Amino acid sequence: MRLLHTSDWHFGQHFMGKSRQAEHAALIAWLLAQVAAESIDAVIVAGDIFDTGTPPSYARELYHRLALGLADAGIGLLLLGGNHDSPAVLGESRELLARLGVISLPALAEDAPPEQAVQVLHRRDGQPGCVVCALPHLRPRDLLSSQAGESAADKQQALQQAIAERYATVYAAARQKAGQLAAELGSALPLVATGHLTTVGASRSESVREIYVGSLEAFPTAAFPPVDYIALGHIHRPQRVGGLEHIRYSGSPLPLSFDEAGQQKEMLCVDLDASGLQTVRPLPVPRFQPLQALRCSLAELPKALATAVGQADAAGRLELPGPPPLWLEIAISGESGLADLPARVQAACAEWPVEVLRIRRLRETVAGIENPARETLEELTPDEVLKRRLAQETLAPEQLAELQARHRRVLDELSAEPTETAGA
Repeated sequence: MRLLHTSDWHFGQHFMGKSRQAEHAALIAWLLAQVAAESIDAVIVAGDIFDTGTPPSYARELYHRLALGLADAGIGLLLLGGNHDSPAVLGESRELLARLGVISLPALAEDAPPEQAVQVLHRRDGQPGCVVCALPHLRPRDLLSSQAGESAADKQQALQQAIAERYATVYAAARQKAGQLAAELGSALPLVATGHLTTVGASRSESVREIYVGSLEAFPTAAFPPVDYIALGHIHRPQRVGGLEHIRYSGSPLPLSFDEAGQQKEMLCVDLDASGLQTVRPLPVPRFQPLQALRCSLAELPKALATAVGQADAAGRLELPGPPPLWLEIAISGESGLADLPARVQAACAEWPVEVLRIRRLRETVAGIENPARETLEELTPDEVLKRRLAQETLAPEQLAELQARHRRVLDELSAEPTETAGA
């Protein structure tokens, strides 16, 4: 059984006002070519299929194009809801996609039977290839009933325990299903699990919005079931978790922030057989739209631009129709007294095939380390805004934890509830 593990496609994302539609269309075409060349049996998308709970119509069209393309190729597809996804939006076409053999699991309700999360992925020849503990992003309201009088720490501990218990019950049901199929086939089937969360040892980037506060920022690897492979989503940087070969984040296939510009994006080819995991092989994803973050002085900018454009050209900017301009974030140091810095930067870039999406001014600290001197709300996450505001107050630890927990619950509800109502 050969799986392709990917996640965090974020259909509909606007990168500082720029649409990713053309990139996502090129990514789908590339993926369809790769699954044929690599003889992939099934694809797992481990959450954050859309960037928001209210994706634009073209993002839904891309989503359906991906599903239809894989169905036409006879390749299985398992779609899991992430923290950015609206269960209602993913659920609206679930039954229709099921007619194409696509498995979609937007969410798991508190009273959902564990068997609902047990899915069988088939090989190209139609035979069962593996049994999956298919868990999407687990929201607190999908697992727990609120209890009056609980502290924030108690709620976090209860939530972590509830997620661990959900994995355990689904794993037990998956083992039972695998045993039944093994008796019919005369051969054991490997077990796979999925998840959309942050776990111990994961390295984040600035585009990752946290799901939980407190202890659940690092769900312990020991709480996962003892399966052959765990396909994770939410963290955009591809990585092993805690150095373990079988617990992996595939990362996002497109860079979703400038600090991801230097990453080699990838998907993971996962080979399994009756004895378990055999190999995990990265499949490098081409860069469809070049982007870079430059850090230099105004005097150094022309040389930095020449180097950046040269690197982008060497990497090949031919994945999209017509060479796209290089997207840039430019942070200038040593020019704190210039009021017309943005105009000067734009003038220096005028003759180059680049598009400057963000200009920042850097200043030197007493330690000689450069930091942004001016920040906008666009550059900060809601959690960072709250953290800076709370730093101005003198609060007891329990008050601080309670405010952080309430803030996270509000953000989680705002990201999902409006779209669920609209899709109902």
